[in-house]
Amino acid sequence: MKQVLILYGDATQALPIAKSLCKKGFYVDAICSSKWSYGYGSRYIRKKYIYKETEDVDKYFNFLINILKNEEYDTIIPMRDSAAEVMSRYKDELLKYTHYEMPDYESFECGYDKHKLMEICEKKGYPHPETYLLENGNLGYLDLDNLPYPMLIKPNHTFGARGMTLCLNRQELEKVFPVIYMQYGDCHLQEYIPEGGNQVEVQLYVNAEGELLQSSVIKKFRWYPVKGGSSCCNISYENSAIVAICHNILKEIGWVGFADFDTIEDPRTGELLIMELNPRVPACVKSAFASGIDWSDIIVGEYLHKEHKTYKMEKEVYLRHLGFELLWFIASKSKWHTKPNWFKFIGKNIYYQDMSDWTDWGPFVLGTLGNIIKLLDPSFRKSKSGNAIKA
Repeated sequence: MKQVLILYGDATQALPIAKSLCKKGFYVDAICSSKWSYGYGSRYIRKKYIYKETEDVDKYFNFLINILKNEEYDTIIPMRDSAAEVMSRYKDELLKYTHYEMPDYESFECGYDKHKLMEICEKKGYPHPETYLLENGNLGYLDLDNLPYPMLIKPNHTFGARGMTLCLNRQELEKVFPVIYMQYGDCHLQEYIPEGGNQVEVQLYVNAEGELLQSSVIKKFRWYPVKGGSSCCNISYENSAIVAICHNILKEIGWVGFADFDTIEDPRTGELLIMELNPRVPACVKSAFASGIDWSDIIVGEYLHKEHKTYKMEKEVYLRHLGFELLWFIASKSKWHTKPNWFKFIGKNIYYQDMSDWTDWGPFVLGTLGNIIKLLDPSFRKSKSGNAIKA
């Protein structure tokens, strides 16, 4: 029986992947950073390795390759940016022991580096926010008085809104930028897109010939923190125009494999703007699974060079993250008038992100306790205070 290793089983996206593969007859194992995590509690994941240094790419590689040398895993699937970076940077070494598809590191960096991605969008005319490069932490070459404030400081390499800081004027920018630069390294400035538009996430798989093999699209309605955190309510839907734009970007940079784009609707124009590329399966991917698109079949099929189906969305489904929805309700000022209705918890097209199914309660229990532990940590609360953090 074939074996699959999930890299970063803590995340909710590990749940539909593991369930689908388990039902296809695979043995599914996972590397988790804590026992207090979604994947650790799932009955669909057989063996769980614990490793906490998830953001140190070199250390993670050493841990991973020792596992691969001692256990025969047919393929590995990343659920975290740092895991995908390991798979790209150390591709030659890892492919001696397992199988997968991932862009070479140069192409990986063109997509994953947020500023490089914006440069490609600027060059090719793809929709994106106005962006300014800041090399070596130097603000000196910009006309700071005439920037289109408010502006976001965005680290070139980060995830989960870490380091993103909103500056309303020059004084705030000059005050906070050195702090962000010292902590996160190279940054860029980007115009702030006002609230009021949808957040849309686009998943694609592109093969070595640049062909689009599968796509799915997810529209987010609510997120926590309310100023730009993780999705807590979304819907699967179709948008061929944004899929075509994202596909063209991937072809431009020579991407191979799975990619997930974050876009945001500019409420002033209605246009979807490219924000960033995530090189791994997103947290809300269960929306695609529930709508009829089995991403595990696509990814593992391509990784192992096996035949797989091409899927079409069969229905629109709502996906809720129950834990984050409760936090959103406490924090939101629009809780009584939100659409879709916050109080509707049961329906044939309503699914939950933080559990595999009604027979697999372990992920919800352990994942929720893990989130509570994190929220009690002041440094974590600060890092997750949203991608519009006021300076």
